[in-house]
Amino acid sequence: MSQMTKFLLIFFCCLLSNTIFSNDPLEEFNKITFSINKELDKNIAVPVAKGYQAITPNFVEVRISNAIFNIEDISIGLNNFLQGKVLEGVSDLTRFFINSTLGLGGLFDLATPLGLQKHDEDFGQTLAVWGVPNGPYIVLPVLGPSTLRDAGALIVDGFMSPSIIMDHERTIYSLQFLDLIDTRSRYLGLESLTIGDEYLFFKDAYYQTRQYEINDGVVEDEFDDFFEELE
Repeated sequence: MSQMTKFLLIFFCCLLSNTIFSNDPLEEFNKITFSINKELDKNIAVPVAKGYQAITPNFVEVRISNAIFNIEDISIGLNNFLQGKVLEGVSDLTRFFINSTLGLGGLFDLATPLGLQKHDEDFGQTLAVWGVPNGPYIVLPVLGPSTLRDAGALIVDGFMSPSIIMDHERTIYSLQFLDLIDTRSRYLGLESLTIGDEYLFFKDAYYQTRQYEINDGVVEDEFDDFFEELE
């Protein structure tokens, strides 16, 4: 399932869900950070993402996305192993090997047509599988919605990334910047779909998304049948 399809499904759930996650003791701080992030997004991230889309041919944009996704397969595979999903972990590392060699450094995704599907794992999900609770909801500067558990897991994910072994700082920062802009460009326009209180909407959307990812696409609520039909 594509990232865009997943987002739209989560959006649909948020519209119909009556679930409001109340573990938000930092709400006052979170709302301030949320407002700052919104202004940064509107005045910096969105214009840069639109410029990126405007000057980058679709063929090049897809190649850049593929290369970024390829780098992610290392940490995804390691997290699958840590979660006890050995077959998925082997598949992820095999994807990385095939796309890094035959796919010219990940520019071309040759693994997916061979049946090696892309997975979506991170250390926050691994901690959830291990039984670590979410902790309080946190809105991180620039990075946005998170929880205490997932925010701490970002540090471990950083050490799992192949970029950690690079000596060239400019290359590392360029890859991180390109990743942010490429990701933001894929979701241009979707912010206009939000309704009601934006803070509550994005908080609910974050929890719904994390539940979806942790359960590997299995949604444990009244929408089970709806998601299963679309898989």
